[in-house]
Amino acid sequence: MIRAIVTGAGGRMGGRIVTLIADTDGIELAGAVERKGHPLIGKDVGEGLGLGRTGILIGDDLAGCIERGDVVIDFTSHEVSAAHLEIAAAKGRAIVIGSTGFTPEELKRAEELAGKVRCVLAPNMSIGVNCLFKVLADVAGILGEDYDVEIVEAHHHMKKDAPSGTALRMAKVIAESLGRDLDKVGVYSRKGMIGERTKQEIGIQTLRAGDIVGEHTVIFGGMGERLEFIHRAHSRDNFASGAIRAALWVVGRVNGIYDMQDVLGLSQA
Repeated sequence: MIRAIVTGAGGRMGGRIVTLIADTDGIELAGAVERKGHPLIGKDVGEGLGLGRTGILIGDDLAGCIERGDVVIDFTSHEVSAAHLEIAAAKGRAIVIGSTGFTPEELKRAEELAGKVRCVLAPNMSIGVNCLFKVLADVAGILGEDYDVEIVEAHHHMKKDAPSGTALRMAKVIAESLGRDLDKVGVYSRKGMIGERTKQEIGIQTLRAGDIVGEHTVIFGGMGERLEFIHRAHSRDNFASGAIRAALWVVGRVNGIYDMQDVLGLSQA
């Protein structure tokens, strides 16, 4: 039985992960963590989420409870996740991170810790989205330079980073398949007399409204036709179940930084 500690346990994602762990074979909840000052600190995590008593109290310090678990599942913020990665590496525990918005320095540090920690670090834990990453790479390679690439993503108005980590990953996958440098060809806004669209650019546009869980549309526009690939998340459960699947997978691995492509066996596909 894999023992999991969920950070951000009182949040939208953390709460769903806690709930789904209870219904998943092979894994059990061993700890729950929230930020200091959170109103659920010191309360039973199940009672706080309306699930009934679990006997597990929500704490505010991962280091103080990490030895109870085999793996940490972390959906907090990039700053907090980076700190939790350090703790996991120091304590020899696996960790699954679904936060987005990491700085280049934070990502570099994660790579430096690759020899000391087993970590699944992915901008999107959805199984469907990760299958789509593979499809987009294949399609871009087939279509080549004759099709313009545009990505539109929409999320709820509380999301802090833009574009989404998923949209950026889609753009990077496509750029690599086309032999382009996303840092040079990514276009994130358009206004005014901007001139004709270049063949090399990859457009990435952001929408924020209401309670949209997550929607990504990738357009390959050619002369006389276009292909559209759309992923819509109807709830957070697909992300939560993907994170649990990653947690079950990563515990038995050798040290390294992995992503959901590895978890799903798509990295060699």
